[in-house]
Amino acid sequence: MDLSVVFLGTGGSVPTARRATACVLARVGGERLLFDCGEGSQRQMQRSTGLVQVDEIYVTHYHADHYLGLPGLLKTYDLQGRERPLRIVGPPGLTALFEALHRIVGRISYEIELLELDEGEAIRHDGYEVRCFRVEHQVRAHGYALVEDQRPGRFDPELAASLGVEPGPDFGRLQAGEVVPGGDGPVRPEQVMGEPRRGRKVVITGDTAPCEMTRVAAHEAELLVHDGSFADDELERASETGHSTARQAGELAREAGVKLLTLVHVSSRYDVRDVLVQAREAFSAAEAPRDFDLVEIPFVERGEPRLVENGARAAAPAET
Repeated sequence: MDLSVVFLGTGGSVPTARRATACVLARVGGERLLFDCGEGSQRQMQRSTGLVQVDEIYVTHYHADHYLGLPGLLKTYDLQGRERPLRIVGPPGLTALFEALHRIVGRISYEIELLELDEGEAIRHDGYEVRCFRVEHQVRAHGYALVEDQRPGRFDPELAASLGVEPGPDFGRLQAGEVVPGGDGPVRPEQVMGEPRRGRKVVITGDTAPCEMTRVAAHEAELLVHDGSFADDELERASETGHSTARQAGELAREAGVKLLTLVHVSSRYDVRDVLVQAREAFSAAEAPRDFDLVEIPFVERGEPRLVENGARAAAPAET
């Protein structure tokens, strides 16, 4: 299953000419999950991936820079004749938000399912789930962990053949967990399968101060997308507003044992390169993606996650 994360909005609360507000697109096999939908998110898609028909939208919290793009995106889908349902997920308060937005959005012809999650709950998908966890911000806010299922170990066809298993359907049955006939009796899957391989994990915090729940959720994640709003000189302000410094994000990434940290929501008052230096002093595998960068996340045994600059534009899929 292919897994990549596209950064559509990497800026702070105020959009700039180069950075839009919060929006991250996860491409998981054939599914498309949007995390937050800041102002202009549909325009960011149009400039890179195309206007993707997302399957689900996850809102981390109800500050405007994380949801102002919803009315326009939902209405555009309607004008394009979307028919399949769209699920929108968020902390408690999502229904009330949409009651307020109804006068803007108007009537929508396709079904919208609103799902309010409490921390610890998860949404199951084929081969993975999206888990919700509480983060520390000024308001009720959630982070989300996309966690892939454990995969079976590698199948050894030469060993299976040496045990008298006929190549063909019996090989497939072994890999599916069934016992099959062999030369000297039944052959069990564990005889020809390696150790199970753990699934990949992507964690997206939204706005948050550094907190234990994030550290736990991000344990050994391939990718952690974390708030990096402030530099060291604004440590007190970060604490007061429920945000993180870049260094704090780096320290948390190191403690959690993640493979790659990406900083988002960096305040426009900073040169992002200076903030990134501070994060890397705490955790060397830190990046500060620009809008339209993407991270490719191969299977664990095939390599490390990799930041591709402007990758969302260079490898835009044909879907609309």
